[in-house]
Amino acid sequence: MRTLRSKIGFSFQSSALYDSMTVKENLAFPLVRNKRNLTSKEVDEAIEKVLEDIGLPQVINQFPSELSGGQKKRIGIARTLILQPEIMLYDEPTSGLDPITSVEINNLMNEVQQQYNTSSIIITHDLTCAKITGNRVAMLVDGKFLKQGTFKEVFSSDDKNLKSFYDYNFINTP
Repeated sequence: MRTLRSKIGFSFQSSALYDSMTVKENLAFPLVRNKRNLTSKEVDEAIEKVLEDIGLPQVINQFPSELSGGQKKRIGIARTLILQPEIMLYDEPTSGLDPITSVEINNLMNEVQQQYNTSSIIITHDLTCAKITGNRVAMLVDGKFLKQGTFKEVFSSDDKNLKSFYDYNFINTP
């Protein structure tokens, strides 16, 4: 199980950063805990690389309380990426973000998938996120798969559950 778990990264809805630690310490934590054979130089290099990859090298010595919501999301993603997982699980990655920052996070998830060669599973109520990041969409209603396919295949349905969810996210006006 440990080997399997090491291949899966999880990005929490709330970013799950330790408030008492700097960004650097938050990023070092999973490395020190999971890859005990790394030197401090290797840890520092990994931190610098992942911060560069997410576009936030300047926040390395800041505390989470000093970061914006979008920066916290990026650092939360970086904290997961630093272990180089094969699969990334994202829990509501755009919740609580303004529309512009949401688009930035969506683009970051696409970039991460390409750069780190990961597969992603994204749990979201944000259909814009699903449309931008998803190759395949699975719509769950009451814990059961209602429909799956491409975004267009899923939401071109006349099913009232799908239609109302789509209409809520993309208000259809005549």
